[in-house]
Amino acid sequence: MIRGKKILLGVTGSIAAYKAILLVRLLVKAGAEVRVVITPAAADFVSVLTLSTLSKNKVLSVLADGETWANHVMLGRWADVMLIAPLSCNTLAKMAGGFCDNLLLAIYLSATCPVVVAPAMDEDMWHHPSTRRNLATILDFGNAVIPVNNGELASGLYGEGRMSEPDDILTYLEETYFRESQLAGKSVLISAGPTYEAIDPVRFIGNHSSGKMGFALAEQFFAAGANVQVVCGPTSEHTKYRGIKVSNVVSASEMFDSCLSIFSTSDIIVMAAAVADYRPLNQETQKIKKESGTISLELTKTKDILKHFGEIKNENQFLAGFALETENERVHAIEKLKNKNADLIVLNSLRDADAGFGKDTNKVIIFDRQGNEWLFPSKSKSAVAKDIVDIIIQKLHDKK
Repeated sequence: MIRGKKILLGVTGSIAAYKAILLVRLLVKAGAEVRVVITPAAADFVSVLTLSTLSKNKVLSVLADGETWANHVMLGRWADVMLIAPLSCNTLAKMAGGFCDNLLLAIYLSATCPVVVAPAMDEDMWHHPSTRRNLATILDFGNAVIPVNNGELASGLYGEGRMSEPDDILTYLEETYFRESQLAGKSVLISAGPTYEAIDPVRFIGNHSSGKMGFALAEQFFAAGANVQVVCGPTSEHTKYRGIKVSNVVSASEMFDSCLSIFSTSDIIVMAAAVADYRPLNQETQKIKKESGTISLELTKTKDILKHFGEIKNENQFLAGFALETENERVHAIEKLKNKNADLIVLNSLRDADAGFGKDTNKVIIFDRQGNEWLFPSKSKSAVAKDIVDIIIQKLHDKK
């Protein structure tokens, strides 16, 4: 999302200035064009040479240097976003008061782009009434404030005031300023992860699904501008975007009920979860004790969520599912596409070394109802998710 964007990074005098080095590296790696401006105090905490090398641009710190003038007005108009990280207590006070005694503040006061700050200070400074007042003031000016973290501080104390981590700042910029608009206004429902079907209070029938593919899809749909809700079975996966809503369930029955409650308001439905096909007919209320011999377990079918949605979807809804196969993969996937009345089926095979449960990569073939198919090489699940979302966007465009 941030590729090709122009980021003006301001660095102020704080021990957290070392994080600016990591932040510049992340921004440049993500494809952003980065220019750095520092306050005089910041030069005591971070190397200008390091920042200029990583940003691939000269670091600016003064309004005029000999015969050269730093055009603060044009810098504030050049950027897509001005980010001040770290924001010291001193610079915060100057921003709130409208002071203009250095290049960074001159750019800030003339900036026409959004301005977002990541404060960094000790806990007592963070909670001081003047700091709270100054934060409220710059918020009233229309600036955005990235919340501080709770953690170890430079004073040796532990508490609030720690600057947000560079990864989190990058995510904040993506989510707040740089989402695409192809799916703006669209609501997307995604199922992810496994389901666990209880045998007794401590045992269950399950599978090895990690939920990685479902969450990768959620983030790609969100990046394209959609409103995204994930219904997720038991997994350690999570999304980095706060705007994605996640509902946690355990069993196939719970997943069906949760998905159904969202289905009617969803424009795009992608069933990526590995839902159990069977569950124990009877669930024991007490732990089954180990005894000699064998034990029989009677199973009954669970509700086929994808098939049910294929039966009730309207012409304006787009339904996609996944087929994980071990043999006759193409035949079974196309049969599933037809039998479930889906608009798209994503096939992956456990026979592919780079596909399957728990892996960070996947290799898929995508089929649609019109007989088209798309074959992709092995990619990261994030890249696979991007391919799937791009195809769905194209399919929706073709329907218009």
